Amino acid sequence: MLWLSEILLQEHDLVSFDQLIESVKVRARNGAMFFRIDVKPPFQDTPNDWEERLEAAFSSAN
Repeated sequence: MLWLSEILLQEHDLVSFDQLIESVKVRARNGAMFFRIDVKPPFQDTPNDWEERLEAAFSSAN
């Protein structure tokens, strides 16, 4: 199970929403089976549809 908060805690060098999207895709390609969104990303460029975009990035990575 992959949690959004886990990514944010482990990858302190992320500075944008686009970088977060790429990280989600990499983790999905590396075998994460399920993705849970438990916090809102703290980035200034986080769009209004951030949940849908993160879920799409996870689903389309494979």
